[in-house]
Amino acid sequence: ITTKETGEDPSVSLFREYLRLKTVHPEPDYDAALTFLSRMSVELGLPMKKVEVCSGRVVAIITWTGTNPALKSILLNSHTDVVPVYPDCWKHDPFAAVKDVDGNIYGRGAQDMKCVTIQYIEAIRRLKAAGKTFARTIHMMFVPGKKLNFNTHVRFVCVCSCVCVRVGLANPTEDFTVFYGERNPWWVTIRCPGSPGHGSRFVENTAAEKLRRVINSFLDFREKEKHRLDMSECFTLGDVTTVNMTMVNGGVAYNVVPAEMDVSFDLRIPPTVNLQEFEEQIEAWCKEAGEDVSYNFAQKFMHQNTTSTEDSDPWWRAFSSTCKAIMTLKKEIFPAATDSRFIRAVGLPAIGFSPMNLTPILLHDHNEFLNEQVFLRGIDVYERLVPVLACMPPLTIEG
Repeated sequence: ITTKETGEDPSVSLFREYLRLKTVHPEPDYDAALTFLSRMSVELGLPMKKVEVCSGRVVAIITWTGTNPALKSILLNSHTDVVPVYPDCWKHDPFAAVKDVDGNIYGRGAQDMKCVTIQYIEAIRRLKAAGKTFARTIHMMFVPGKKLNFNTHVRFVCVCSCVCVRVGLANPTEDFTVFYGERNPWWVTIRCPGSPGHGSRFVENTAAEKLRRVINSFLDFREKEKHRLDMSECFTLGDVTTVNMTMVNGGVAYNVVPAEMDVSFDLRIPPTVNLQEFEEQIEAWCKEAGEDVSYNFAQKFMHQNTTSTEDSDPWWRAFSSTCKAIMTLKKEIFPAATDSRFIRAVGLPAIGFSPMNLTPILLHDHNEFLNEQVFLRGIDVYERLVPVLACMPPLTIEG
């Protein structure tokens, strides 16, 4: 089906319309997103519930009630916000949703993750138009930001859901990537006190000397992990620990040796790592750097639950068998952090999946794009996948 005026598939037109909404940080237009989603709710003939999780942050939930609502439901989750852009670095306006002659649609959120939002909606639209019904209730949840406190989100998932499908990543090859876990994000700041003094002297026991030792310890470890990744044919980025120095602070004037300096690191730790031992290593690096060097965490996620990918698991078997019938599926640990970790932390299965193959990974990058044919095929994938999950027979735990 195409529109008469442009010859464009209406699902593509809807995707481009959604990309034009400026839900971009630091001041995302969440009202525009809610208005758009309310319209989708009306078009689908499905109710939408709004839950204000904190001031100005509203979670929208569109629900298709199943024939047996007592069963645990299916949750299709996405976020409405997008990260900031550097417009001068883009070949097109990042909020114009320009489509080039090759069918590549440019826009912030084209991959992360406005594409998936529209794919959910359009798959549900097709299924409803075909008169389909399912035993399990299906919720589409649209959250205003990945970095919220997700207590409300998790409470809803615990009460209502049995399996959650969430954002994944593009794959530049023929394969499609599915994520069954993710690395733990730790944001740590190391504070290095030292002796102050005049910039003309060899002051002993300075903060900078301690800072250098700390930086060397972290970056030496970083190099070892990078070497492990480079030398392994089976490792992906999610299988090793990444370390990146992101901030350095200290000093008041050129000629004053500072009394304190600090350095901050972004650490992403795979679920195979013993977190207690890793923190003990950080503590050891601080001790080796010098007297009174300390650390504190701005973020320290400790749960390491992963979703089962064993064939004996009914949800994984349903998901993977459906996908494998139409694609090559590659399992990985997600290298960054999503709100799936909160869902897994309470013991529920969560699958990170964005059906985007033959596509360079450009989330958060300049010139983010998705080809319209890849986008449309993603709708086809969800149109096949959702019924299989929503028709899952009652499990033992559901009585």
